[in-house]
Amino acid sequence: MPSPHRQLPLSRRGFLTASAGAAAALGLASAPASAGGRRPFGRFGSPAARLTPTTLYVDARGRGDFTTVQAAVTTVTTTGYTLVLAPGVYRETVAVAATATELTWIGASEDPRHVVIVYDNAAGTPKPDGSGTYGTTGSATTLVRPDGFTARWITFANDWLRADHPGVSGTQAVAIKVLGDRSAFHHCRFLGHQDTLYADSTSLAVFARQYFSHCYVEGDVDFVFGRGTAVFEQCHFRTLTRTDLASAPYGFVFAPSTAGANPLGYLVTRSHISSEAPDAHYKLARPWVPSSDPTARPALTVRDSRLDAGIDAVAPYANMSDSFPWQNQRFAEYRNTGPGAVITVPENRPQLTDEQAESATRAAYLGDWQPWKRGC
Repeated sequence: MPSPHRQLPLSRRGFLTASAGAAAALGLASAPASAGGRRPFGRFGSPAARLTPTTLYVDARGRGDFTTVQAAVTTVTTTGYTLVLAPGVYRETVAVAATATELTWIGASEDPRHVVIVYDNAAGTPKPDGSGTYGTTGSATTLVRPDGFTARWITFANDWLRADHPGVSGTQAVAIKVLGDRSAFHHCRFLGHQDTLYADSTSLAVFARQYFSHCYVEGDVDFVFGRGTAVFEQCHFRTLTRTDLASAPYGFVFAPSTAGANPLGYLVTRSHISSEAPDAHYKLARPWVPSSDPTARPALTVRDSRLDAGIDAVAPYANMSDSFPWQNQRFAEYRNTGPGAVITVPENRPQLTDEQAESATRAAYLGDWQPWKRGC
């Protein structure tokens, strides 16, 4: 699969057709349609066709309520809004207030390649006001703070490239940072290089639950990281090649920073890890113990998934700091397949027992919240 950083395909149609899936998600199946069942996006946004006063339409071409995602989000200060995004590239940063709970974003074409929210800040990018650099969190293209957030059929990207900024040492460039509890992403893409998807929580005491279903994530260094309680089900993770390094490892797929009091962490199930890099040039994970939480005990379980040859099967884990060796953390696997999952040195690949695996399920991680029952 070619890297979507190099090409972000967009709709070239003169008007938007709402797919059957998007229409069903909005409850529009019974709404009147134009000839042939096709409806211009602008008519969705008209007062006569509006489903509820809490549905907002975003279209960069001016056929909705707003032309930018942030403008729409700024108006949402209460619960239960839905944003419908027309195909296009939205080059902007977006920050969602914590008060905008139960918020849903829907890509109207039911293809995440058509709706792209992207920007190019990095941790080392100077702020325009001269107050320093953005830092990792500040580099995020999209920042999601509220509980109950749902996104479908949207690409979240950060297209900052090391090669374009050789003098910048802070190369973390986050596509999205998610903080809220009950945050769900269905059929979304997350594109970046270092620190693409920041699945986190608002504080050490909050075990924010997040669910990623049928999503695509790509990057090179720690590109899925944070302290959230996150389930990745039927997702595709792809490691990128690098021309700035002469030898392995090129990077790490996961870097959880799970709080020590959190019994869970990241669960990856029925997923696929592929690579455009040479064989064995990536580690599966390394533990991140932040300076702000030296008691963290990073937790990751990868089960029933395919690991391609890009993963180093002999030594799939590494240390981020020798003070916190990965062997002292909570890393485990169960019934994985593929050349990157071959067990050649057993002590390097801790495995769950069958009994332990019974507790490593999406239901155990997410409790009474069941986002998969709402459809994807």
